[in-house]
Amino acid sequence: MEVVVANKKDIRKLSLSQIKEFLVEKGEQGFRAKQIYEWLWKKSVQSFDEMTNLSKKMREALDENFEIRAVTVAEKQVSSDKTIKSSFQLFDQNLVEGVLIPADDRMTACVSSQVGCSLTCKFCATGYMDRKRNLDPAEIYDQVVRIRDQAEEHYQTPLTNIVYMGMGEPLLNYANVLQSIEHITSPEGLGMSPKRITVSTAGIAKMIKKLGEDEVKFNLALSLHAANDVKRNQIMPINESNTLEALKEALQYFYKKTGSRITLEYIVFYRFNDTLEDARELWQFAKQFPCKINIIEYNPIAEANYTNTDPLTLEKFAKFLEEKGMVVNVRRSRGKDIDAACGQLAGKKKTEN
Repeated sequence: MEVVVANKKDIRKLSLSQIKEFLVEKGEQGFRAKQIYEWLWKKSVQSFDEMTNLSKKMREALDENFEIRAVTVAEKQVSSDKTIKSSFQLFDQNLVEGVLIPADDRMTACVSSQVGCSLTCKFCATGYMDRKRNLDPAEIYDQVVRIRDQAEEHYQTPLTNIVYMGMGEPLLNYANVLQSIEHITSPEGLGMSPKRITVSTAGIAKMIKKLGEDEVKFNLALSLHAANDVKRNQIMPINESNTLEALKEALQYFYKKTGSRITLEYIVFYRFNDTLEDARELWQFAKQFPCKINIIEYNPIAEANYTNTDPLTLEKFAKFLEEKGMVVNVRRSRGKDIDAACGQLAGKKKTEN
């Protein structure tokens, strides 16, 4: 059994300058800090022994003082449609889930930002879990790395896109999410374009405004699912304190500050929000700022009684919006047979200790 030293620090919580300070204190050359930083982020090593251009003495000093809290794949399931769901084990034995979604024109990683969630959306499996804690930037980053490796191993294709649409509400883990994106987009990290990254929120108005103030370069998606407050309150309690009016103002501000078109995500539930009047309300909300609408197929969960609308109703709903000049995409579910589809992530799989 491995003995964990209590006073070891997570080295990936240190900045480049802090690593340099440690080395200088140990009588080592400061330029080595950049090499260590590259091993940690660009090469994503999981142990100090892998840092082969460092002396054995230096690696031992790092190992005595620090640890790399690498995220590991506890379990992996491959869907009949080639979607891969992974249960990721964190250093404290908590589990989160992430998904690789292959398509003809892209290879997308869906990552989690929290262990559980505090928002209790009625149609989402994660919403029925407690929120245990926020993920650190490195834990989010590691999910991307593991999913990237799966894309290359299984499909010989590089990762092209990242969506923060897994477990948790990203804007309630604001600083860590933004720091993870900094590492993902940095030349010293994965070097991905921020325009290939989408952060999805259930709708925290003041944090959407903060994204605008910070002039972020990545894309923003709002999980809307109903365009009147009465219905949205029923399925998304967060709407009671973040009304559609407040969200409209926040999204207008975000667009003004960033110039980025917003994506509205809308699950069409059978006999709940699937009428032409619902479509009209969605259009009236959506026309107030530049956006596109993703209509998402619902994926039933055991905890809720919602079902997906029928194909004809879905077609009429989408056609109404298109005739109003909206950009509409109908997204078909992926990975349903392994509970990897949108709204199904719940960390169900447990590992043996």
